[in-house]
Amino acid sequence: MSLDKNAKIYVAGHRGLVGSAIWNNLRDRGYTNLVGRTHKELDLLDAVAVRKFFDEEQPDAVVLAAAHVGGIMANLNYRADFIYQNLQIQQNVIGESFRHGVKKLLFLGSTCIYPRLAPQPMVEETLLTSELEYTNEPYAIAKIAGLKMCESFSIQYGCNYIAVMPTNLYGPNDNFHLENSHVLPAMIRKIHLAKCLNEGDWDAVRRDLDRRPVEGVSGKNSNEEILAELAKFGIRPESVTLWGTGSPMREFLWSEEMADASVHVLLNVDFKDTYEPGQREIRNCHINVGTGKEVTIREAAEKIIREIGFRGKLLWDASKPDGTPRKLTDVTKLHRLGWHHKVEIDEGIHRLYQWYLS
Repeated sequence: MSLDKNAKIYVAGHRGLVGSAIWNNLRDRGYTNLVGRTHKELDLLDAVAVRKFFDEEQPDAVVLAAAHVGGIMANLNYRADFIYQNLQIQQNVIGESFRHGVKKLLFLGSTCIYPRLAPQPMVEETLLTSELEYTNEPYAIAKIAGLKMCESFSIQYGCNYIAVMPTNLYGPNDNFHLENSHVLPAMIRKIHLAKCLNEGDWDAVRRDLDRRPVEGVSGKNSNEEILAELAKFGIRPESVTLWGTGSPMREFLWSEEMADASVHVLLNVDFKDTYEPGQREIRNCHINVGTGKEVTIREAAEKIIREIGFRGKLLWDASKPDGTPRKLTDVTKLHRLGWHHKVEIDEGIHRLYQWYLS
């Protein structure tokens, strides 16, 4: 089922890392009838407000890229928020999409849905074969529920709802807040700030903190206060300390490519294409989206140090959690459905640092 250029497409989460990239990708392909609402304009946790929005807008297609997300620390500390808010957003948006006869829905999950010790690389079929990683179990369960909703509505009612599971993403509009950002942007910012301290470039340090204060400390604070605050996050003039041992392997996908893959699926793939015909039990209809390539966190950090030109030491705090040892996606299904990545990690790190600086 193809969507014509005039189709009204609602992108939920259009300001986020993935949502904004999907919005731009659709626009670049000539889809201009796009609808987005900021969190202030529409609280997706509010079922009544979501129903009213669907009554008024009547979208033809929906991209569900809105979610409550964060890194290891946030996932550990706010377990209830992660499961409750994500389930609620999904219930409301998928439920109203069904009630309003939306023709096509694309749901975005995450590869953290797979078991902690899933065989590598992870194929779609390993879903629910053993226990999840403890730190992000509530988030993963919410995302599994979302993909099962898409699958179940499509099986029972003949809907065209498809779920894609992206690997670790990074790119423009990434979150660089030290307390709750993902691994690549966090490393870029830490190493950038350490380089500025190392070179005595206090103007750059203050500019950075004015733009993104850390625990209330901004460029207005004294040098001593700034040094003390950054040291809490392992950022010092002579060294940067990162969490864990640096040994976990990670796959990274440039967010604009994730968007391209998502839009490719939205426009060219139907639910019936997501499983083998003749299956007695239809399941695991979701699609992994990634590069199928991985680097260690240590290698990624060293690439960033080279890109930024930091001359201090790289240290590791092994008392902090490493997270899952390996999370590599098998992207055979995605390739079969006609999409391949192009941006490799070195180019991506260069692009992200340039974006951060600008």
